[in-house]
Amino acid sequence: MSRIIDQVRRYYGPLIVGFDATMWLVASAAAALLRYSRPGDIPWMWALGLGVACAVVYLVIGVPLRLHQGRARTASFDEFRLIGAVAGVTGVLVFLGNVVLNLGDGSRAVPLIAALAFMSLSMGGRTLWRQVRTRERLRAKGGTPALVVGAGDATIDLIKSMQRDPLHQWDPVGVIDDDPRNRHLVLEGRKVVGTVDQIPEKVRLLQAEAVILANPAADRELVRRVNLATDEAQVPLKTVPSTAEMLTDRVGIRDLRDINLTDVLGRNQLDTDVGAIAGYLRGKRVLVTGAGGSIGSELCRQINRFEPAELMMLDRDESALHAVSLSIHGRALLDGTDVVLADIRDVRSLYRIFTDRQPEVVFHAAALKHLPMLEQYPAEAIKTNIIGTRNVLDAALAVGVQRFVNISTDKAANPSSVLGYSKRIAERLTASYADLNTGASLLSVRFGNVLGSRGSVLTAFADQIAKGGPVTVTDPGVTRFFMTIEEACQLVIQAGAIGTPGEALVLDMGEPISILAVAEQLIEQSGRRIEIEFTGLRPGEKMHEELFADSEPQDVRPTHPLISHVPVPRIADDIIDSLPRLGGAQEVTELLARLCDEEQAPSPAPTAGPARTPSVTATG
Repeated sequence: MSRIIDQVRRYYGPLIVGFDATMWLVASAAAALLRYSRPGDIPWMWALGLGVACAVVYLVIGVPLRLHQGRARTASFDEFRLIGAVAGVTGVLVFLGNVVLNLGDGSRAVPLIAALAFMSLSMGGRTLWRQVRTRERLRAKGGTPALVVGAGDATIDLIKSMQRDPLHQWDPVGVIDDDPRNRHLVLEGRKVVGTVDQIPEKVRLLQAEAVILANPAADRELVRRVNLATDEAQVPLKTVPSTAEMLTDRVGIRDLRDINLTDVLGRNQLDTDVGAIAGYLRGKRVLVTGAGGSIGSELCRQINRFEPAELMMLDRDESALHAVSLSIHGRALLDGTDVVLADIRDVRSLYRIFTDRQPEVVFHAAALKHLPMLEQYPAEAIKTNIIGTRNVLDAALAVGVQRFVNISTDKAANPSSVLGYSKRIAERLTASYADLNTGASLLSVRFGNVLGSRGSVLTAFADQIAKGGPVTVTDPGVTRFFMTIEEACQLVIQAGAIGTPGEALVLDMGEPISILAVAEQLIEQSGRRIEIEFTGLRPGEKMHEELFADSEPQDVRPTHPLISHVPVPRIADDIIDSLPRLGGAQEVTELLARLCDEEQAPSPAPTAGPARTPSVTATG
């Protein structure tokens, strides 16, 4: 049977043309039989000629529409719609021709009836052919029997890919879905056999050797439940990329990968308003500071998909610029205008770049972010996170930037570290500049720890495990918020569309995660016996991070159900000028802490613009 199917597929084009022509003849005969009470009364030669005329007109119309050249998939809705349109036009044209030319004495309604009959016959034949191919694929047993979790489009694509795979690596034996409305559903010949809680039972019953999570939008709770169920069933769990990681909605067996801690901790999907984003990025000149960093590079990759007129990637690290350029363009000659080598501490260089390039949208991701390092060298935090931010704000407003998004951190809420103090002051600076009435929309975005970023806890733990341990955890009770780097950047981009000038946008990141549990799960996945060592909290570290300050409202979500809007107090510009660029660590830290403790109602806004350029020349 498979050999016959292969031969038919080889000559599918000519065969389908012949099939449609034959179906017009059959449809014309059927229409005549329906129109006349007795077969003997039918002018058969006229009916046959009518069928030929319909077939010729149909095939001629179909040529420019590529009806028989693979424009639509066989037996798909697109193909049925196309067949219906061409057949309907054909019936009407032949009917009008018969009326005008008076071709014979037959019933004039026959062409219209024949068109309806042809649609049924043609679509029915294609559906039958598709069913035959599907059944043949289902007979091609082999590969690893697997349960597929999720009854959505991704599962349909995945099962088709498995069935078409010439190596037969996977054999989908059933579908798992929690929705009671899907309990009788059959997807590509595979039935929904149970719910997530029934996975261990169904694995034994169907002798499955793997479970595949085929839900790109799976949230943290679903991933956790499926992970626990597969652990109980003692079978491996595979998954497909999240929607944020995928460039298209198509899912195939090449997308399958092992489940990882990022899936378990961070697949809270953000419902991004793509239309709003595209509206302010497409065709605009966009500049990203810190473009070589974890957040900055992912921002550049996502922004590039919205077709900006120009994407300028600014960083002081040439190797990082090389890496992000390579990830976006597939090549990195570093001789184009898209990469900009500069330091945000160098105010003169920034003004020159902004004046020459005239960016319209700025995402400010450049920052020093390692908490213990900044505790030792707090003056560096002032020079980069505070003065550097003001430099970028000054340059942006000087050239009339339309939107400015400052990337902050949850450590800016009730700050207790130099990193938190400096990022909180950066938020206040951004809010103050938003009051200058320049027409620009300036705001901040605040979120917690990012999975996969350089220096993240996952990276540190993975390195320690690879070296045989021990894995160091500060305290058994310490918790942190987590989100994926893709979703963090979605939030940042979304903020530019929905934020109000001067405020900070905070993402609902779900429940905080135990760092000890993260370490234990990574060790379990490694399959090695690794010790965990508790080192104690370091200066400036909190036991539990916060997303909101005590004085901030926590549930104001006027635009998006997962994004809160909080007001940010302003800060006077002369205070920034008074901050020390040098000095003892304790002295600088105490000054920053005192400044954050004294937050109150809006202070006078700064005076921005090139006038300050000559006097502020901090270069680090």
